[in-house]
Amino acid sequence: MSTLKKTALVIGLTLAATTVMAQPAKSQKHANKATEWRQGVFQLLASNMGPLGAMAKGKIPVDKAVVEKNAMRINQLSLMITDYLATDTRKFKVKTEALDKVWTDPALLNKKANALTLASANLQKVVISGDDKAIKQAIGGIGKTCGGCHDDFKKD
Repeated sequence: MSTLKKTALVIGLTLAATTVMAQPAKSQKHANKATEWRQGVFQLLASNMGPLGAMAKGKIPVDKAVVEKNAMRINQLSLMITDYLATDTRKFKVKTEALDKVWTDPALLNKKANALTLASANLQKVVISGDDKAIKQAIGGIGKTCGGCHDDFKKD
């Protein structure tokens, strides 16, 4: 079994064992803080994905050091997504683009977060090859996982 497959199995088993329903925010202050932290994680994901997307589209040259660093960061952040979505803020007035489904379908959320973890791990592996075409394809794999989450969990 390849290292990537082993990693996927471990992550999948871990997520399956830890899938829990989100807990409601206890107060407006709690909801505000949970929303701020949640959005912070996604802002960090976007800031690391931005240069990668530009490389994949040929807008800037592929910089393997940046790809390696950003893939690692995205991988680490992907492991935090479900933690920062564990507080259900729907009962409070918060500025958010999150759809209710993010709190009502934890199995799908875990599946989507796991997909990002695997896609970013794949990019970490592919960047070692030095093959720009393969790197761009692996970046596209991350982009697809991001888009999949947006489709299911984010308001247009």
